[in-house]
Amino acid sequence: MAVVFISPKQRQKTFFLGITVIFLLFLAAVGFAVFLSQPKPVSPEIVFNKPKISIDTKIFDSEQFKNLQPFAEMKIRFAYTARTTQGESETGIITAVSENEAKKILEDAGMAVIDLKEAGIGRENPFAPY
Repeated sequence: MAVVFISPKQRQKTFFLGITVIFLLFLAAVGFAVFLSQPKPVSPEIVFNKPKISIDTKIFDSEQFKNLQPFAEMKIRFAYTARTTQGESETGIITAVSENEAKKILEDAGMAVIDLKEAGIGRENPFAPY
């Protein structure tokens, strides 16, 4: 039987210590390479290449541009309460571009506007069940 002077635990401890030292040396080398590196020098002259842009304004003189129609204004929903010519109170919803136009539409229909306000769109809590 062979006589071993180094115990297995001591050999394992030495192995792990060697790996730890090699790993720490590797980390130190990478750290020095990263933290001690200098940025590359930039040339002191600033070069600005002005782009050559030409704007063609002939389109404004074309018939296609002159015949363009503006977008229609967005209509708003209004809740109203009005009195009809027979004296009955009527409630409902009307869509118009503005509150004044909504009043005019109702008055042209022969109603006297009692109350007119913008109707709320959507719900207070959109996640509540119906």
